[in-house]
Amino acid sequence: MTYSAVMVNLELGCSNAGVMAAAGDLAERFGSSVIGIAACRRVPVAAMGADYVPDEWSGPDCGQLDCEVRTAEAEFRDALHGRAKTISWRSKVISEPLADYLGDEARCADIVVTAASADTPSDLTRRVNPGDLLMTMGRPVLVVPSAGAPLNLDRAVVAWKESRQARRAVADALPLLQKATHVAVATIAAADVLATARSCVADVIGWLKQHGIKAVPVVARPNGDDAAQLQGIAREHDAGVIVAGAFGHSRLRDWALGGVTRHLLLRGQGCALLSH
Repeated sequence: MTYSAVMVNLELGCSNAGVMAAAGDLAERFGSSVIGIAACRRVPVAAMGADYVPDEWSGPDCGQLDCEVRTAEAEFRDALHGRAKTISWRSKVISEPLADYLGDEARCADIVVTAASADTPSDLTRRVNPGDLLMTMGRPVLVVPSAGAPLNLDRAVVAWKESRQARRAVADALPLLQKATHVAVATIAAADVLATARSCVADVIGWLKQHGIKAVPVVARPNGDDAAQLQGIAREHDAGVIVAGAFGHSRLRDWALGGVTRHLLLRGQGCALLSH
């Protein structure tokens, strides 16, 4: 199992250096091909009773978007040249939500790299809603801090919780964990379920061992802020990436995320590999 095809989501009109560096690191680590993707959405005009701006009314904006797409593609090709097995590019002006288009295109990727994004993006014509992206992707998503910190995948923390999402995340992260030099499986459990939590973590560690991964257990008592506590565990283990299940739902274009998921997606201090 490996990440043979990496997709990297570029946001138009801003720097994408962090996500492209992360995609390049993944490509070199796994001998992957990299697919760059960018999309923009037609501007809604609800007040006029129309769904979207007609093409003939949006010439200047379309010209600007075309320019931004060309700039993003050139930036992508320059940054990934010589780092990936192959590189390819996809872009489109669409009328559906950006997350729908990106989710459909992810059918050809093993993992998707994206930048941590604002809780309420100011421009949904160019920037995807982060919650919708996670809920629709159907692939593991590597979230890179917006500051573009160097990618460090040598040490990892698996955030364990008894859930389908956590099981999916640790399975999706196997290629990454198999190349790591240190892996910790961490869970936060109250006193009355401490024994059960230790047993569950031991099972996960045993399962990882069958895949050639040596891991250590971390079972912590809650302190009232699971997200901050998890980040603290990652710092203690000098981990560059946290592997976690993404909890949330997307319904009628509204989205809600669990507290830890929201923190890792929006304010995480390192990288996070999230699966839903």
